Amino acid sequence: MDVEILARCRYLSLTTFRRDGTPVATPVWVARQGDELVVYAAPSSGKVKRLRNNNRVLLAPCDMRGRVTGDVVAGTARLQDDAETAVTISLLRRRYGPQARLLFWWNARHAGDGWVGRQVGIAIRLDGS
Repeated sequence: MDVEILARCRYLSLTTFRRDGTPVATPVWVARQGDELVVYAAPSSGKVKRLRNNNRVLLAPCDMRGRVTGDVVAGTARLQDDAETAVTISLLRRRYGPQARLLFWWNARHAGDGWVGRQVGIAIRLDGS
């Protein structure tokens, strides 16, 4: 499975790993940026904390509840800076339309100014690409 196929999925299951190696899967929205897939999360979220310790990830197509519907692929993730995160959120807004705009509006309204700065983008490069 390649970046193009995964980028067309509505949701991806993003699996990160705890320090003891236990996998933790989370369904996420995804967009493509060049050769990478991008997602976003709160900096205090478990997935971001786990990525700070281990940047190895697994990706698979899934439904909105996280039930895997396709093949699993390995990759390497990196946390993005604020400028890259703003681009990621823009890509997700464009891809997910009104649903994303509503979610981002709601978060901004309840988090105050600088909501984008309180998020972190995650760029994922598939192994072998």
